[in-house]
Amino acid sequence: MELISEILDFILHIDKYLVKIVSDYRTWTYLIIFLVIFAETGFVVTPFLPGDSLLFAVGALIAKGDTGLDIYIMGLLLIAAAIFGNTVNYFLGNYFGPKVFKPENRILKVDYYNKTQDYFDKKGGSMLIISRFMPIFRTVAPFVAGVGKMNFGQFTYYNVVGGIFWIVSFLGIGFIFGNIPIIKDNFTYVMLVIIILTILPAIFAAVKARRTMNQQEI
Repeated sequence: MELISEILDFILHIDKYLVKIVSDYRTWTYLIIFLVIFAETGFVVTPFLPGDSLLFAVGALIAKGDTGLDIYIMGLLLIAAAIFGNTVNYFLGNYFGPKVFKPENRILKVDYYNKTQDYFDKKGGSMLIISRFMPIFRTVAPFVAGVGKMNFGQFTYYNVVGGIFWIVSFLGIGFIFGNIPIIKDNFTYVMLVIIILTILPAIFAAVKARRTMNQQEI
């Protein structure tokens, strides 16, 4: 619970933490933010790391000035982090998927593996792009694509397109609107709104998928 509380505090007050990071590490901030985005998209076990809120806050902080950071350099680095992260996650799913989905496994059943493969054969591309804007799904989708043996060329195309759209959208919105007085003065609430708006689609998708699975089992 303490860890969750600390993560939530970091996300809600991410602007203050970023100011300290920039103050302490200056240009090393590029690497720090790169690693966070890479880890959030690259490892299926780290969906709790900030993504959307971090991008928005970084854009707003750079727009504020006096950071020594360049929005274009940051954008290019984070696009690379998002793309490379998903690629690593894909290969992890590709390698570990067949090993963990076993007949005797009650949770990770072979049947789930087969359904995953069929799903990504049909809707994998669009899901990869949409999932970029959905916390947790963003981290899980490339792993599942690897599990489902999605064609790597196809995966790479949607990975690149989705990564560019995601980074440019949130980093750009933060850079353009982050320093508007009403947003700057209520930054914690803005972060909360971003979290809610990005999590809701994931919740709806999970509920819908659960209902569909229950109907198929009946």
